[in-house]
Amino acid sequence: MNTMDVDQIRMPRHVAIIMDGNGRWAQLRGQHRTFGHKAGAEAVRRVVAFARKKGIESLTLFAFSSENWNRPEQEVSVLMSLFFTVLKREVKKLHKHNVKLNIIGDLSAFSPRIQRRIEEAEALTADNTALQLNIAANYGGRWDMAQAVRKLAEQAVQGSITVDQITPARIASELQLADQPEPDLLIRTGGEHRISNFLLWQLAYAELYFSKVLWPDFDDNEFAAAIADFSCRERRFGLTSEQLQRAILDTDVTVGE
Repeated sequence: MNTMDVDQIRMPRHVAIIMDGNGRWAQLRGQHRTFGHKAGAEAVRRVVAFARKKGIESLTLFAFSSENWNRPEQEVSVLMSLFFTVLKREVKKLHKHNVKLNIIGDLSAFSPRIQRRIEEAEALTADNTALQLNIAANYGGRWDMAQAVRKLAEQAVQGSITVDQITPARIASELQLADQPEPDLLIRTGGEHRISNFLLWQLAYAELYFSKVLWPDFDDNEFAAAIADFSCRERRFGLTSEQLQRAILDTDVTVGE
């Protein structure tokens, strides 16, 4: 594959991922579900490094949904502990690699300790530019739209806007991730084929890619396969998807428009 071909690969500017399959991965190994969540943290490190290396602008990871509070108490406790530990240990590494961290969702449900850690992490990395890493925690797409509309309704009551000014563009401006390009590509691991209340508004025009691979096994090859599939949906330039995948792995390609 020549340089011209590589330059033509259409890379997504923004990739969103539903990280599914941690529990099943652990159970297949005779372990408790929480063992899978810890293994899944390693996969997060891999995808962040891959996205940064390939010049992807934004990476949004669905870590904890608003519905996940209904899981067994022990599992939720482990997830909260893991979330705090990752924030504590990984933020300096993210900062070192010029990654900006942003936590999206209804953060009021988290303990004061976790909320303080989030504030510290976001403040430390606020000026970084290599990659915008968004972690969706206690997030739901319906909540996101509701809170945006609520803000606009308050503005209308106060008289700063009229009802006629509540347009799709105005709603979008109040959503989480409003300052970033909308996702071009959604990846869901674990073999399920649904978006599970994730970025419902923002994913309106995204390409969807469903992988059978369980999240802890998601690696550079799987990420490259998803991007190759994304690129193939518009044009392959006479190449196979396997050739595109290899080119993505081997080359630092430029993010497309």
